Amino acid sequence: MSELAGQVREALRARGEPVSRLGYFCAPFRPAEGPLSDRVIKTYRGGRDPELLEQLGRRHDAYVEVLRWAGVRLPDTRFLLLNEAGYIQPVIVQEALDDHLMMRPQIEAATLPEALAILEAAASGIAEFWARVAQRPERIGYHPSIRNFAFDEDGPIFFDTFPPLIGYSREQMGRLLLRFSESRLVRRVGMVMPERIRGIQDEWYSPAGTIVGLVGSAVRLRPEDGPAILDWARGFAAAQLKPALRDEVLAELNRAPRLPAFWTGMRGLLGLEGKPNV
Repeated sequence: MSELAGQVREALRARGEPVSRLGYFCAPFRPAEGPLSDRVIKTYRGGRDPELLEQLGRRHDAYVEVLRWAGVRLPDTRFLLLNEAGYIQPVIVQEALDDHLMMRPQIEAATLPEALAILEAAASGIAEFWARVAQRPERIGYHPSIRNFAFDEDGPIFFDTFPPLIGYSREQMGRLLLRFSESRLVRRVGMVMPERIRGIQDEWYSPAGTIVGLVGSAVRLRPEDGPAILDWARGFAAAQLKPALRDEVLAELNRAPRLPAFWTGMRGLLGLEGKPNV
């Protein structure tokens, strides 16, 4: 790990342009050269709170393990803490994925049958994840939005492991959302309206919410195909989901899902673009 830390420090000194600006927590970048040129580096807001950050590292490792155990494909992903005279910065180093594998542009460019096949694979994987973790004692979440996936001949590849959605209560995760947001505006809003920020996470911990969120994203990407996507989603839910989850999803699909107005407005204020958040 010390060798990797040294390589990350060198890459940070020569940091180039970010590969995405959509991140709520960071702007990932890929080194142009050097031993990490085949990796994406994600740096997060550091501080002098070692107990919280060391726990974060343990939770991240546990979350990666659970994701893989639950059948989620991940690129090679490593978490480390860089300590500079007591100031500690969390960093994730992740195997880079080719741009052409990003799910969002594939769904945009595909024919309708091809797009529905991609969505079917993603939705099936989401349902499988929730079925596998249902009996786990920890509070576990998942953020399988289209922008957090790549897709190849073997199916979806998920790459968003921060924050680690395992072992934190709703209140604790709300504090993490504030602690690690790069936006001073978000942190100020959170001080005045903490429940609005806490609410960002609710979809991540809802099996129905994650599936409906996937459908909503697809409808917003291809509005002209919205009715066909909703028809597919209702058929998928009726045929593939267990009764309780099926009924909850179908109830949410009476109309095209929409992002909460608060979050839509916040994304606009922060200048977040709808691109893959690698």
